[in-house]
Amino acid sequence: MHIVPQIIFIAILVTAVWLFTKNILQIRRTIFLGQAEDLTDNKPQRWRNLLLLALGQKKMFKNPLVAVMHLVIYAGFIIINVEVLEIVLDGIFGTHRLFFPYLGGVYTFLINFFEVLAVGVFTVCVLFLCRRNILKLKRFISKDLNGWPRSDANYILITEIVLMALFLTMNATDRGLQLQGNEHYHNTGSFIFSGLLAPIFSELSTATLMGIERTCWWLHITGILAFLNYLPYSKHLHIILAFPNAYYARLPLLGKMTNMVSVQNEVKYMMQPELAPTAEAAPAKFGAKDVFDLSWKNLLDAYSCTECGRCSAACPATLTGKLLSPRKIMMDTRDRATEAGKNIAANGQFKDDGKTLVKDFITVEELRACTTCNACVEACPVSISPLDIIMQLRRSLIMEDSNAPQEWNGMFSNIENNFAPWKFSPEDRDKWVEDLS
Repeated sequence: MHIVPQIIFIAILVTAVWLFTKNILQIRRTIFLGQAEDLTDNKPQRWRNLLLLALGQKKMFKNPLVAVMHLVIYAGFIIINVEVLEIVLDGIFGTHRLFFPYLGGVYTFLINFFEVLAVGVFTVCVLFLCRRNILKLKRFISKDLNGWPRSDANYILITEIVLMALFLTMNATDRGLQLQGNEHYHNTGSFIFSGLLAPIFSELSTATLMGIERTCWWLHITGILAFLNYLPYSKHLHIILAFPNAYYARLPLLGKMTNMVSVQNEVKYMMQPELAPTAEAAPAKFGAKDVFDLSWKNLLDAYSCTECGRCSAACPATLTGKLLSPRKIMMDTRDRATEAGKNIAANGQFKDDGKTLVKDFITVEELRACTTCNACVEACPVSISPLDIIMQLRRSLIMEDSNAPQEWNGMFSNIENNFAPWKFSPEDRDKWVEDLS
């Protein structure tokens, strides 16, 4: 009968890993629905980006207090889960604290360190819940978070609080059983925080203590496996995708907009027809109307979005009450990509659903409100560029659908005829200097 818990645990573990792998591979396939883009140059700089932006969270430290709290959660949750390896092995082999006999005092030190981090994670998660739901910071109550996105953030914070509480309670009851001399529980020595909780359980019977300890053990590990499988449906997927997203960030200077080579060539061939190759075909389309027209990096950006709202908090269009929210651009792009991926998974290939990213998810009014100031890109802690998506969608509106305000059309006409946005001929452009002495 002792092998039954091991069989149950192995079944849960295998199922959780299989489901997670299946969902991650589906997201990977969806991301690569985007157009090819080569982002493999300058590898040393890319590794620096990964270490500084993803691991070191460099851009978060523009607000040091919040950055430190976020770092506590991030480092704490990752490092504490090193003990998951021991829990998994204990579950598979039916052992208890498998590493203790080999590590001795080092093991006790590590668990104490984990407990310090656990208390830090618990405290900071409570503070973040207060920021979101009591203080209600403006970027957390924006209407683009209505519904699931706002609940998602709260669910994650509550889950982390529960997991840390289970971890500390598990250690406290474990220590209680050690003090009672239970042979199955190694005498690891006292733990910092769970040692303070141990007296609370000291009057309980061995059977009750063991029941609480085992319950916490099972809830802790199954909670972590459930959290793992929740990630693909949550904004917290950035815990994983922040790393590749930082590595594959576009390296040119901030504010530099990418031109369409095909458009540049059209202008060049118009000015110098002799350079035009006879076999070169005109581009099939200009800009992007749906997620298939965006690059894979744009879709990786969308799935890496943390929904923190720093981009929208920095956006002048958002601040002046216009419809545009860069955060919503990323969320809408991810929603459309997910929908397209499910469509392909269900039908073997994409079956036209009569929808496009432009108009059905992101409105023309949102796209027109962008000033291309690059504030959203500068503000993003994980190197996402809402601006690049906005520019590509706007190009499609203008160059494919001829959908632009009259003021823009006047400017385009002036540029075409006068090579400048103003309604002056090139010959008259320097006349203003004639009156200067």
